[in-house]
Amino acid sequence: MSMHQQIHDKLVDALTPVALEVINESNRHSGPATDSHFKVVVVTERFDGVPLVRRHRLVNETLAAELAGSVHALSIHAYTPQQWSARGGDIPRSPPCRGGSKADAG
Repeated sequence: MSMHQQIHDKLVDALTPVALEVINESNRHSGPATDSHFKVVVVTERFDGVPLVRRHRLVNETLAAELAGSVHALSIHAYTPQQWSARGGDIPRSPPCRGGSKADAG
């Protein structure tokens, strides 16, 4: 099973989202990254009344094994259904990678 699918399945099981996007952004990394940089957009009623920091902790706890393994970077966007609706379903853009590459180290 791909890392993308693992992340997706774990978040579905743990949070019962009404909307979920798992985006592999490894190709945006300036180094040789594959299946290691992801962005997740999670929309669930479970976030109602839950502070943003706690939402992120829930996602991080759910994906603890992946984060301890091959997932190097995880961008989390966690919304209630009302917040997501107010955004118009707009997925936030990711900034460019600023990590440099081995070629830049010279």
